[in-house]
Amino acid sequence: MNKTLGLIGSGNINSAVARLAVAAGLDVVLSNSRGPETLADLVAELGEHARAATPAEAAEAGDLVVVSIPLGAYEKIPAGPLAGKTVIDTMNYYPERDGRIAELDANEPTSSELVQRHLADSRVVKAANNVVFSQLFSLARPSGAPDRSAVPVAGDDVAAKAEAVRLLDALGYDAVDIGTLADSWRSEPGTPVYCKPYLGERPAGMGWPETQEWLYQSPGAPVSADRVRELTAAAVRGPAGGGFGPDAWT
Repeated sequence: MNKTLGLIGSGNINSAVARLAVAAGLDVVLSNSRGPETLADLVAELGEHARAATPAEAAEAGDLVVVSIPLGAYEKIPAGPLAGKTVIDTMNYYPERDGRIAELDANEPTSSELVQRHLADSRVVKAANNVVFSQLFSLARPSGAPDRSAVPVAGDDVAAKAEAVRLLDALGYDAVDIGTLADSWRSEPGTPVYCKPYLGERPAGMGWPETQEWLYQSPGAPVSADRVRELTAAAVRGPAGGGFGPDAWT
C-alpha cells in the first residue's frame, strides 16, 4: 500500500495510527491545533517517513486522512482540502468533554453523520473508534495471523469503505462492514463492541485507580471478525455519548 496518510489530531489514537502506518511503510503527515513545532519529538521518533504540518496541509497531502480530535471541534476540520477524499472518522461523543450536542442527544444523526454533513464533499468512513489506543497498537497483527483482530467500519460510499479496509489491513486489522453512517452507532460508546472486548479480562478486585492504570497497560485480547459481527448485531441503541468514569468500564 503506497500511500501518504494525513493525520488531523495527534493525540493517543492518531499517534498509534502513525506508528503502525510508518511500520507498514506508509508516509505520514501529522498535524494538530497547536502547530507543527509541537510534533517534533513524535516526528523524530517516527523517522524519515513522517513530517509535521498544519491540519490544512495534512488534509491536502494525504491520499487518505484520519481525523481524531475531540468531537466538539468537528466543525474546525478543514473541509476544502478534504474535498473528494476519503476521511476516516475515529471520533466519539463524550458530552463531559465535547459539551452537549442537541442533535446527538436526540439520537437523530449519528456523530459520523454530523461529520459527513460538515465534510459534504468528502467520503466519511467510521473506523478505529472502538479500541483503546494502547490496544490499537499492541493488537495489530500481519494479515492471516490466527490472533488477528477485526474492527467495525461504517460508511455511505462503498469505494471509500474499501479504501478504509485496505488501510486497516496495512495497519494490522481485519474489518467488518456494519453498514452506513446511520448504522455507525453500533460501534459507539456504550455498545458491546466498544473497547471492552479488546481489553481482555480485568483482574478481580480492582478499584477505579487500578483499573485506569490497567486500561493503558493491558496487552489486550484478540477480537475476531465473527465476534465483531456478533457484538455489533446485538447492539441496542441507547442514549448517545459516553463517559470516562468507572461506569464506562464495569
